[in-house]
Amino acid sequence: MKLTYKIFLHKEPEGSYTVSVPALPGCITYGENVEHGIQMAKEAIELYIAELKDRGEEIPDDKETLEYSISMQTA
Repeated sequence: MKLTYKIFLHKEPEGSYTVSVPALPGCITYGENVEHGIQMAKEAIELYIAELKDRGEEIPDDKETLEYSISMQTA
């Protein structure tokens, strides 16, 4: 089964990254840099999915989600 997930990497003041997976509520991890954050996200997603399977719950993903970025300028 192929699943697709969007991840958000938020740079912290000390330089590391907080990584969240919006389709999987509470699936949050951390990385020392972008590459490490992506690696940690993959591991967190795998663990999250394994837990959902163990509980017999549906496994959500982002394959039908569209993503847009909107830039706003304020006065």
